[in-house]
Amino acid sequence: MIDVESETESTGTCILVTEEANRSVYHVQDEVSLLRASLAGETDAWGEIVSRYKDAVFGLCLGFLHNRADAEDMTHDAFIRAYKNLRRFRLDKKFSTWIFTIAANLCRNHLRYRRNHPVVEQPLHLSGGTDPAVLVAREDRQKKVSRALARLPYSYRAPLVLRFYNDLAYREIGEILAMPEGTVKTRIHRGKAMLKELMEKDVIRHATG
Repeated sequence: MIDVESETESTGTCILVTEEANRSVYHVQDEVSLLRASLAGETDAWGEIVSRYKDAVFGLCLGFLHNRADAEDMTHDAFIRAYKNLRRFRLDKKFSTWIFTIAANLCRNHLRYRRNHPVVEQPLHLSGGTDPAVLVAREDRQKKVSRALARLPYSYRAPLVLRFYNDLAYREIGEILAMPEGTVKTRIHRGKAMLKELMEKDVIRHATG
C-alpha cells in the first residue's frame, strides 16, 4: 500500500485529485471494486471514491463548523485518515457511514479546539432563484438558522446536521454517532425545538433592541 504520509508531503493533496485521463476507467466501477483497487495502491481508484463523496463530506463539515476554510481542512483530513486506515474498513459495510463517522469525529474534536481559539462563524449559503428579494430573504433566514444551530450543544447539533444537511436516515445517523436510533429521533425532535426557541428569542431581541 502506498505510504500516504510521504505522498502527501511530496505532492500536497495527491490522493484527493483524480486524473481525468483515468477517471473514465473507474467511474463506471462499483464502490467495492474501487475500494479493493485502492487497497491495491491504485490512487486513481481512490480519487474516484473521493470524487463521489467529497461534496457530501464537505457539506457535513460545513454544517458542523460554519466556516468554509475549516470545513475544507476537515474534509481533506477525513479522506486522508480514511485512506490511511482503509485496511480496517469492512467491505460489507457502507463506506458513506464510515467516512461520515470519521468526518464527524474530526469536526467534534475541532469544535473542542475552537472553544479556546474562537473564530468568526460564516453563514451557510444556499443556491436560490434569480429574484434578488428571494435571495436576500433566503440568505437572511439562513444566517439566523446558522447562528442558532451554532449555539446548540454538539449532542443536538450533530444529529440535526446529519439529518437535514446530509439527508441521512435515523439508523445511519445512529451508526455514525454511536447511539440508538430512538435516541437519534429524540435528539432531533428536541434539537428542532431548541433551534426554534433560539430563533424566536433572536427575533424578539432584535425587535426590542
